[in-house]
Amino acid sequence: MFENISSNGVYKNLFDGKWVESKTNKTIETHSPYDGSLIGKVQALSKEEVDEIFKSSRTAQKKWGETPINERARIMRKAADILDDNAEYIAKILSNEIAKDLKSSLSEVKRTADFIRFTANEGTHMEGEAINSDNFPGSKKDKLSLVERVPLGIVLAISPFNYPVNLSGSKVAPALIAGNSVVLKPSTTGAISALHLAEIFNAAGLPAGVLNTVTGKGSEIGDYLITHEEVNFINFTGSSAVGKHISKIAGMIPMVLELGGKDAAIVLEDANLETTAKSIVSGAYGYSGQRCTAVKRVLVMDKVADELVELVTKKVKELKVGNPFDDVTITPLIDNKAADYVQTLIDDAIEKGATLIVGNKRKENLMYPTLFDNVTADMRIAWEEPFGPVLPIIRVKSMDEAIELANRSEYGLQSAVFTENMHDAFYIANKLDVGTVQVNNKPERGPDHFPFLGTKSSGMGTQGIRYSIEAMTRHKSIVLNL
Repeated sequence: MFENISSNGVYKNLFDGKWVESKTNKTIETHSPYDGSLIGKVQALSKEEVDEIFKSSRTAQKKWGETPINERARIMRKAADILDDNAEYIAKILSNEIAKDLKSSLSEVKRTADFIRFTANEGTHMEGEAINSDNFPGSKKDKLSLVERVPLGIVLAISPFNYPVNLSGSKVAPALIAGNSVVLKPSTTGAISALHLAEIFNAAGLPAGVLNTVTGKGSEIGDYLITHEEVNFINFTGSSAVGKHISKIAGMIPMVLELGGKDAAIVLEDANLETTAKSIVSGAYGYSGQRCTAVKRVLVMDKVADELVELVTKKVKELKVGNPFDDVTITPLIDNKAADYVQTLIDDAIEKGATLIVGNKRKENLMYPTLFDNVTADMRIAWEEPFGPVLPIIRVKSMDEAIELANRSEYGLQSAVFTENMHDAFYIANKLDVGTVQVNNKPERGPDHFPFLGTKSSGMGTQGIRYSIEAMTRHKSIVLNL
């Protein structure tokens, strides 16, 4: 079913229901992070073509916004079914493109199908309300406000490389069920996977122009997209630096920004250390740590630090490294630039006296799992987000010291607290300046109907299926004067 999406390894863009090549005749090569082989080429669109896409999106949205919600939901459920049917095929493309292990890639695709299906069902419950005027002091019962939620218009969805299917779907599906049209701009690396998702919606019968795609270098068309006069909402996932840039130049356009994190795992003396170590290692090293919700530092009480380090070390040494199509956890980082950055953090920690327990081994962009003990606050790894398979352990003397170190970060996405004492868990959770606190589990996104948000440099706005639908709609009131 994907025969129209590409020709001889050159991938096209979905424009007004058809797959077309750019008039610029310019393309961008995508290479495998694992072996450097050429996977394919994507279009590099011009600003003029972007204008045409927004024109198509505006026209399509007017009709789509008037389409009954039950019909929108029917198309989306069909898209979910098609995605499920093609899950293994798309998972292989995803693994090849971003070097995510195949098991995780398949999980991502199937999770996205579930997300789309749940979103369709949730959208059918989107109801309005009637408000009588005499509820307000001194008012008579002579007015009735009919309040409904209406679409914003065109949603610009900008997705990242690390979850090109799921984090595209989590933007597109709520926008569509709400009656918006979508312009999807995937990361250049990850675009091929995202384009396959776009064809899934297209094949499900989504009307032409309701979902269009844009590929090209962010440095060339990114700002033009963000500041385009036709954009009514921006939904972005990516780095904090880019997110802050978007918020500055976009003006009064409403947006949701899902940005970076420096998620702390706080381990108290009464924690079950075996299960804690398992959760920490899974959270820190899954997909080589290239997740905003990865465990990026451990704050452990001195009394149990030695035992925890021993358990974590054992599990880190068991992690398999290599080809994403094998049964491995650690795969190459997305490119050499990413690996170079991780290496600078490792070098800084060693230079400043951290204890290297495991790792500091590299083959080009393949970084082996690295574990540090005795990390201190003067080291970059204590504060900067590595987005790689490196974990610092910081020893603390009290809960309040752990809270202070966790909150001193510029980020505020998630934290985890490991303890058998729920009083202590709530004491810490209530004082942490983050969007979500996990008790006895690693930081993670989901289930996808839970709210997902960050504070400070970790983002703006709330996601989660119902919350995302609400973010991409607005209230409209019609007042009847009786």
